[in-house]
Amino acid sequence: MDFLSGSVVLGVIVVLALIIAFSSLRIANEYERGVVFRLGRLIPLKGPGLFFIIPFGVDRLVKIDLRVITLEVPPQEVITNDNVTAKVNAVIYFQVVDAQRAVTQVLNYINATSQIAQTTLRAALGQATLDDLLANREKINQNLQKIIDEQTEPWGIKVAVVEIKDVELPSTMQRAMAKQAEAEREKRAKIINADGEFQASQTLANAAQIIGTQQGALQLRFLQTLVEIGTEKNTTIVLPIPIELFRPILEATSTKPASPGPTSAAALSPTTSTKSG
Repeated sequence: MDFLSGSVVLGVIVVLALIIAFSSLRIANEYERGVVFRLGRLIPLKGPGLFFIIPFGVDRLVKIDLRVITLEVPPQEVITNDNVTAKVNAVIYFQVVDAQRAVTQVLNYINATSQIAQTTLRAALGQATLDDLLANREKINQNLQKIIDEQTEPWGIKVAVVEIKDVELPSTMQRAMAKQAEAEREKRAKIINADGEFQASQTLANAAQIIGTQQGALQLRFLQTLVEIGTEKNTTIVLPIPIELFRPILEATSTKPASPGPTSAAALSPTTSTKSG
């Protein structure tokens, strides 16, 4: 009887030991760290791998993920420095570098980082103009990253990247920007056209000067033009004839004496009259 009761007690003790062992057993992944509070006091980090804690409320374990967290900032109504209203949303990449401070210094580090990002986004973009927001986005991203990182550093959080995803403008502003872009393109087109005319006139002036100094150059150029035009079908070609070809004929005609004009029959025949008797 005593042996049976001793075996029962031993079995109970073994079961309790196994329950305590399994209750105190914890596993942390490679990207996790265990922040442990023993009777409310912080003790060194646990993990990664297998570790033990004191169960039944003595130790309280909080696991912290050390991987990079992607946080999307909701669209924010922003009034730029030049009084343009726009909706801007962004994305933040951050990670916990000090797990103990992420637990002890802030209640919810993800929510706190999101709120800091929203307020910083409105404040920083309110100091920039619309042109800076559209053209110098990389500079604005670096400025946002620096400001948010300085504010979250006491929480053991490192902000790696801040990127503005989209800028939504009112329809009236979009039309105004479209008109501005169209006017700018027309301006460039006129400048390019004028520059082309200027270069063409310079080239023609140089060509005329060269042709004027070489005999026969103009005739060769004229024949080359005829060859180029003649390659097309149904083409009407106007051939200008130089006046030099007719100059000898004109000179001979001008030096030849003029022939006497014809004499009328009335002038040569005598005047006769007929009388009726």
